[in-house]
Amino acid sequence: MANNEELFKKITSHAKEYGFIFPSSEIYDGMAAVYDYGQWGVELKNNIRNYWWKSMTQWHENIVGIDSAIFMHPTIWKASGHIDAFNDPLIDNKDSKKRYRADVLIEDHISKIEDKINKEIEKAAKRFGDSFDKAQFVATNQRVAEYTAKAQEIQTKYASLMQNNDLAGIKKLIEDLEIVCPVSGTRNWTDVRQFNLMFSTKVGSVTDDADTIYLRPETAQGIFVNYLNVQKTGRMKIPFGIAQTGKAFRNEIVARQFIFRMREFEQMEMQFFVRPGEELKWFEYWKEERMHWHLSLGISPDKYRFHDHEKLAHYANAATDIEFEFPFGFKELEGIHSRTDFDLKRHQEFSGKKLQYFDPELNESYVPYVIETSIGLDRMFLAIFSNAYTEESLDDGSSRVVLRLPRMLAPVKAAVLPLVKKDGMPERAREIMEDLKYDFNLIYEEKDAIGKRYRRQDAIGTPFCITIDSQTMADNTVTIRERDNMQQERISAEKLRSYLSENINLKKYRK
Repeated sequence: MANNEELFKKITSHAKEYGFIFPSSEIYDGMAAVYDYGQWGVELKNNIRNYWWKSMTQWHENIVGIDSAIFMHPTIWKASGHIDAFNDPLIDNKDSKKRYRADVLIEDHISKIEDKINKEIEKAAKRFGDSFDKAQFVATNQRVAEYTAKAQEIQTKYASLMQNNDLAGIKKLIEDLEIVCPVSGTRNWTDVRQFNLMFSTKVGSVTDDADTIYLRPETAQGIFVNYLNVQKTGRMKIPFGIAQTGKAFRNEIVARQFIFRMREFEQMEMQFFVRPGEELKWFEYWKEERMHWHLSLGISPDKYRFHDHEKLAHYANAATDIEFEFPFGFKELEGIHSRTDFDLKRHQEFSGKKLQYFDPELNESYVPYVIETSIGLDRMFLAIFSNAYTEESLDDGSSRVVLRLPRMLAPVKAAVLPLVKKDGMPERAREIMEDLKYDFNLIYEEKDAIGKRYRRQDAIGTPFCITIDSQTMADNTVTIRERDNMQQERISAEKLRSYLSENINLKKYRK
């Protein structure tokens, strides 16, 4: 665990040092759990969003996108249940005066049990070497079985307590598990109480007369209240989907782990409207489709897993998370939920407007059921960034830090580097830059030795470096250096566009 904590510190430090993520308002000592994306961070973030958007809307004929407002009519949040039920269970330690989310304390306790399981697996793997069968070991080892059963028992008990809103029971579970405050080391806990996560503000010219409205805590409701607009104007036939990306806001009391949990964050959501009775079929479809999207990025399948919900939200009849192994363990990255017809029925009830679909094949009207896919853009950024961060020892005894980002997501696709600042090389490099910049995001650098420039590009994840040297001036060939293996080859400058297009191609990621 210590090594993972050290790695995570290096990742967050690298993100700041190389212009990916800065603490917000840093010159004023910052704001907790609020971050700004720097010059390379915003490019990576945009590329992740665009890949999601294309894969949802451009590659599916029956999915379209919208962009709804952050400010919405306050009755929407009454209908959705957020005003009455959008709460986190909080608990304070009387000695440290620190406040915690009760569910996070219990999750961390379960994570420690899972760490013990992983240690047993690692020890066995070292002991048995190449003959080690992980699946068989997990299935037959008594100690692993005991740890697994204990973790599942805690999870099941906690889910039941949350389902029944048994706050006293949650406190007792924390006490029974002998969970201590990470700061004081004591178990001197207050009672658990609920805290609403929505930010409220006032709209109107005179504060006293103003209505209370809320910053949206999710983007989904903007899709539901526009369901009829999109269905009619787009002449959409069920099944069809509506996608949206945008900012959401939650007053997280315990916001931590860098950009994993923030107060201002961005979501990428798609609501898929289906016939009643067909929702579980489509739930399974979108589970597989979304996992395929993640794996298309070339990240090891071992980094992902499904986690089915034991405690279902009141509106759901099936729910699973795609979890990713961050440096601090497996955590939720994306949720796939079968939301039934809860949302549209509630908005139909509260608005007085019919939100139904006339199905010409069945010759009847009904309120559609909904399958939701919801992923945090910031979490996806962190997953890709932390997975890409690599410290590498080279054959010559030196070392480098390289971001092995998927090529199509890299902030800069290629760096154009004149070998020296003379003999016409900068001018030729500028010509190449001018020719390619309309098709690819490029960077031009001429300062420092070529080796140092290569290292800088490695650190921001640039897939290719194009070097212009004396041979370029003679025969119009350039050197292309590949980021991951550092191999170089010479090609004609005239072939650069086709070379980059071929090697940074979205189609390659959809196989």
